[in-house]
Amino acid sequence: MRTRFALAAAAPAVACAVLAMTLATVARAQLHDPATPLAVASKVALRGEANSIAVREMRIVRKNDILVVQADMANMGRTDRTVFYRFKWLDNVGNQVGDGESWKQMSVLGLGQQTVKSVAPTSAAVDLRLEMNVEPR
Repeated sequence: MRTRFALAAAAPAVACAVLAMTLATVARAQLHDPATPLAVASKVALRGEANSIAVREMRIVRKNDILVVQADMANMGRTDRTVFYRFKWLDNVGNQVGDGESWKQMSVLGLGQQTVKSVAPTSAAVDLRLEMNVEPR
C-alpha cells in the first residue's frame, strides 16, 4: 500500500520535470536576439544564427487596403554583415498570398542600421513574416 502511495506521490513530480524539460527545449528552439522585441520577433523567421543582427522595430500600416511594412535592422556588432531577406505575405488563415518575393541582399555595416520596405501583393494579405538569413561579410 505504501508503495502505491509513493508512486502516486512521485507521479506529479515526474510530470513536472518532463514538462520543464519540454518547455526548455521549445524555448531553445525559438531563441531570438534579445534586442528584438517579442512582438517583432513573432514576425521574423530567422534561418540560422542572428549574427548580431536585430530587428529593432517593425511598422505595419494599411494604405488603400494594402499592407505596407518597414523594418529596421540594426547590426549590434562591429563587423559588417550580409543579410538576405524576403517578406512572406499571409491571408487570414495563414496561407501565403501571391507568388512570394525573391531573396534580396543587403549589407549592414558594423554598428549600423538599415530599413527595409515592402508592399503586400494584394488586399487579401493581413499578416506577414520577414524571413532572413544573416552571414558574416
